[in-house]
Amino acid sequence: METAVQTCYRHPGRETGVACSNCSRPICPDCMTSTSVGMRCPECAQQKTPIKTAQSAFSGGDPVVTYALIALNVIVALAGFVGGASASGGSIGSSLLNDGSVSRFAIADGDYWRLITAGFLHAGMFHLFFNMFSLWVLGSLLEPAIGRLRFGIIYFVSLLAGSFGALLLEPTRPTVGASGAIFGLMGAAVIVMRRRGMSAMESGLGLWIGLNLLITFTVPSISIGGHVGGLIGGALTAFVLFELPERVKLPRAAVMLLAAAIAGAAVVGAVVVSG
Repeated sequence: METAVQTCYRHPGRETGVACSNCSRPICPDCMTSTSVGMRCPECAQQKTPIKTAQSAFSGGDPVVTYALIALNVIVALAGFVGGASASGGSIGSSLLNDGSVSRFAIADGDYWRLITAGFLHAGMFHLFFNMFSLWVLGSLLEPAIGRLRFGIIYFVSLLAGSFGALLLEPTRPTVGASGAIFGLMGAAVIVMRRRGMSAMESGLGLWIGLNLLITFTVPSISIGGHVGGLIGGALTAFVLFELPERVKLPRAAVMLLAAAIAGAAVVGAVVVSG
């Protein structure tokens, strides 16, 4: 059973999961005005100019996809621990993680599904907690602002781009973790904030990305390719979904095809690198 996707009443080409708290008309991020009683459309807000803060730029709606992704990651992690994976990290350690991690050998052997499954597996409780906390923070801000469909697209394209990046820079060691997808959400958030007239540095997001990249390049055993690949994939997908259509007036179907093409390119790249 298919569910109709709401579009902004002022911009019919933009999907949204947010509605005016007064008249209930669907509104996109550019039409939202933050008030003490929720998000309002321009008419109901009497054409007031929204305050450019992180809270007003990212608000409205429940991040259902974010909660679902967190739940799925936790369930899979618990299954891995029950199956013998070490809760303190270290080696892969269980049949679930061994069978789901991504590596050049596995992809060359035809296990293409690992490009997805690796993003739902974690090496230890700290790895899981850090990634899920980051997903909760980013998802709670980003998903209500851009809608569930676009959020889900960015997440999974970033996941695939992260798997490709991990394979590109790591020839032997298997890789697991949602970090590639989470870095992709960071990149997408920068694009969305810029589109709303906000500075990533002033909001603190730029500093957070910088600190995470510093950790990526200085702490051993962290997948540099996975993080950087996800960051680039998420930013590029957000640019295609939000910036490109207004610059060249692309129809929504073409935009979705371009996003799918980014995901396809990541998969092809992963197969070529592994082969």
